[in-house]
Amino acid sequence: MSTRKQRGSEVQRHPQRSTPAAGPTLDFERSTPYDDYVGTRTLHGLLRTITDHPAEPAFLVTSQVMELLFGLLRTEFERAQTQLRADDLDAALASLHRATSHVRTLNGSWSSLEWLTPAEFNGFRDDLGEASGFQSYAYRHVEFLLGLKSETLIRPHHSVPDVYADLERALHAPSVYDDVLAFLARRGLLVDVARDLAVEYVPRPDVEAVWTSIYAVPRPTDPMYLLAEELTELADAFGTWRYRHLVAVRRSMGAKPGSGGSSGLTWLERSMQREVFPELWSARTMV
Repeated sequence: MSTRKQRGSEVQRHPQRSTPAAGPTLDFERSTPYDDYVGTRTLHGLLRTITDHPAEPAFLVTSQVMELLFGLLRTEFERAQTQLRADDLDAALASLHRATSHVRTLNGSWSSLEWLTPAEFNGFRDDLGEASGFQSYAYRHVEFLLGLKSETLIRPHHSVPDVYADLERALHAPSVYDDVLAFLARRGLLVDVARDLAVEYVPRPDVEAVWTSIYAVPRPTDPMYLLAEELTELADAFGTWRYRHLVAVRRSMGAKPGSGGSSGLTWLERSMQREVFPELWSARTMV
């Protein structure tokens, strides 16, 4: 039975739902439909701290919320890729616009940790062992979809075959930007877009020239201009995410090494130098 048919039959079983004067349904045989749909008991059951420190619940929940948003971003990016491959630019723009909103929600999540001082973090940090956000495979997948690829960074997941295989596929698959460039090529704006997809994207003069020509005479109704601006908004929001991550680490632990063995602050500073959709930025100098 389709979802639409299921919903229709529910309305027939509960006609008061479509009657404005009726109150909300209060009696259910089992759990509420809301709990079933959202999975609230599962979600709230995931708040399993490993210490009694009052700062840890916020740290854990914020990390979990971010993981859910990483998964949501993957969904939007992969949908946008499918739409670009079908030459459905309007739908792809809508997907990219939603993705940018999700990244901004991610950025706002850091507000839940901006009060975290080194002393408070030290109250439970050692109990995390080697656990580190560096090990988030969902975030790594998002980076790969944005073209920030590195074969080395899938190694921490080698012992989890399904996760490793998923990341390895993403490593060798086109990024969102690769699909954007293929879209431009099909419109005769680029000649050759072939490259080794498993390595990080390297800026190209011909791609810069395309974006430069689009921005030289900006037309708000031009689909290519709309695409350029949507990608720029996304790159801008993602850059803010990385900066806020850097600041959060600086505030909570300074320049200490990361719990997962990384150099912490230094690693994040280097990561910020890796640009997303680079020619969209360099083209602005050329206009």
